[in-house]
Amino acid sequence: MISSPDILPAEMKVFLNHIYEYKKGVRRMILFTVNRKYEEFAIERLKKQRIDFLVQPVTNTSVNLFFGRPECIQAIRHLAKRPLHMLTPEEDFILGAMLGYDICAQCERYCKRKKIRN
Repeated sequence: MISSPDILPAEMKVFLNHIYEYKKGVRRMILFTVNRKYEEFAIERLKKQRIDFLVQPVTNTSVNLFFGRPECIQAIRHLAKRPLHMLTPEEDFILGAMLGYDICAQCERYCKRKKIRN
């Protein structure tokens, strides 16, 4: 739990900036890996802002927090039913594209994961 609303760790300032970008329409979906000690704060903030989200455990100390447009989060519910490192190359590609990652970098990553070499 965060002790004072005036003193936020850098990790949570990044989270709040992600919310700002989402609200301004810069991004439609965000993947934020957060320490479990801030999970409650993050979820409460998303609920308060009425932003759809999905929590996915990563380790004993962190979770992946997907948030954004309802249709995106619904798709993630179908796509990310297991840890992200276990996604197929195709699922990984789709996720990266949904998150707005550079499409050429995603293509390179996909080919590398499929072990396709020119």
